[in-house]
Amino acid sequence: MRLADIVIPDTPAARGALEVATAYCSPALLNHSVRAYLWAAAYGAMNGVTFDDELLYVASMMHDIGLVKEFDSHTVPFEEAGGHVAWVFAAGAGWPVERRVRASEIVVRHMWDKVDPEQDPEGYLLELSTGLDISGRGPENFPAELRAEVLARHPRLGIGPEFTACFVDQAARKPDSPAGRFVRSGVAGRIAANPLDG
Repeated sequence: MRLADIVIPDTPAARGALEVATAYCSPALLNHSVRAYLWAAAYGAMNGVTFDDELLYVASMMHDIGLVKEFDSHTVPFEEAGGHVAWVFAAGAGWPVERRVRASEIVVRHMWDKVDPEQDPEGYLLELSTGLDISGRGPENFPAELRAEVLARHPRLGIGPEFTACFVDQAARKPDSPAGRFVRSGVAGRIAANPLDG
């Protein structure tokens, strides 16, 4: 598997999701969102996980949108806020209600500890890919050549410290959220030790 083998959906919704992420995310968070899709799609292709590439791409572009100041909520966890943004975006894209709900679910579930690939393949892949990109979980599941290509095309740009600061802020304001739980479990150390930054 090489970077050129990964299918990037070329649909109005996919292009629009990238436009939204580009407009609102920092360069580091944007590249993280793109890498999240690439790792997820590559893993799915290499391991026989059938997924909807447009749905996964849109959710990948939206999965951390709840961390940016324009969409940050002081009452709900960032992934739930992002799920609402994904639903609204999908409505604007003309998706039926069921597909809007799926986009929202995938964004929310990327923060779960585990997602069943049979019930939600896109959520499973996004949870797995963000675990790799942020805390360095499972790099051995991806060929070294692919890792090098993805990181060269979409560099990390200091995502580790930026993301740690976001999570610490989320945890302070919303201690009962998954971000709060992650901070208490030592996510900052895992982020700092991510082998993708080595």
